[in-house]
Amino acid sequence: MLSPKSTETVRATLPAVGGAIGEITPLFYDKLFADRPELLRDLFNRGNQANGSQRQALAGAIAAFATALVDHPDVRPDAMLSRIAHKHAALGVTAEQYELVRRHLFAAMAEVLGEAVTPEVAAAWDEVYWLMANALIALEARLYAGAGVPAGEVFVPCRVVARHRETADVATFVVRPLDGRPLPAARPGQYVSVQVALPDGARQIRQYSLSGRPDDALQFSVKRVAGDPAGEVSHHLHDHVDAGTELMVSLPFGDVVLDDGDRPVLLASAGIGCTPMTGMLAHLAATGSARRVIAVHADRSEADHAFREDLRQLVAKLPAAEAHVWYERPAGAWPVERTGFADLSAIDVPADAVAYLCGPLPFMRAVRAQLLNAGVAPADIHYEVFGPDLWLGADA
Repeated sequence: MLSPKSTETVRATLPAVGGAIGEITPLFYDKLFADRPELLRDLFNRGNQANGSQRQALAGAIAAFATALVDHPDVRPDAMLSRIAHKHAALGVTAEQYELVRRHLFAAMAEVLGEAVTPEVAAAWDEVYWLMANALIALEARLYAGAGVPAGEVFVPCRVVARHRETADVATFVVRPLDGRPLPAARPGQYVSVQVALPDGARQIRQYSLSGRPDDALQFSVKRVAGDPAGEVSHHLHDHVDAGTELMVSLPFGDVVLDDGDRPVLLASAGIGCTPMTGMLAHLAATGSARRVIAVHADRSEADHAFREDLRQLVAKLPAAEAHVWYERPAGAWPVERTGFADLSAIDVPADAVAYLCGPLPFMRAVRAQLLNAGVAPADIHYEVFGPDLWLGADA
């Protein structure tokens, strides 16, 4: 891992770099997009750039990786690297782009920190960068090889063969490749990237969880997101994409996938976070799983709860499954036995359960704390986020 000399240099400068990372990352993106404006137009999420969440995520990942190298030199943070590698592979990131990132990142670092970036400091942090970059390049190469495609060539021209309305602001799209090629089997919990051509000529990409398992097709669900430009792709999909429309859709990726064991499984979601959980439930039902399954969902109301009927039907198909639902504004019968926020304290959660969480960060933090109190091991609690992972590397 990090050489002894660089370890000491990074340890000594980590407070200064970490303290300035909030200045370094915005400047890095400004330099990157000034050099390559097509990256902002066609690769990076313009909404996440506008609201700063992508910059926060990058800063957190760099700081977490450097801290791990210094504090635990013999242990590589593989969970963090795997999360990033899957996101990159779903976007078609290639090894050549890492040098471009390094050049602008180090230019921003030198500009912010000035004379503090001595040749020795620059060399130490360059070593940190390439340890992280080369690990990601290797992981992404394996993901591309596993998908059977050349590096970066993950997008497939597809046709929308069906569209379903789940709620007033959630729609499900089913797509198949135009050339009829067989699709690789997606694992329950994975996602795809969807690229759309917007009126200003940009080809923006967003990632959506697979919400079912149709034959020879991919199914993903999209919530119309408020805001501009944060919701520009979801609005386009809702307003302009119907059966017959052609879309560029990536092969499935994602590291938060349902394990194949027989231990109890808990699926906890809030809002549109139900999409990967619905995919996991569909897989469990289709395979006739005898596992104990605890499905937990929180939402604003019955009308806002996407896949509400799917939840009821899928749980009914499983011999050892139960559903617990909380609505802030309940208005009907099943399964509204509770009002307000999800509270797992009254549920018998086995300590050996494997848990999967998806939803807003405050929801996942609260559920994770309750699961830890119930005796579930931290390593058995997995989470998925939509957009930049602001929890990545944090001691949540």
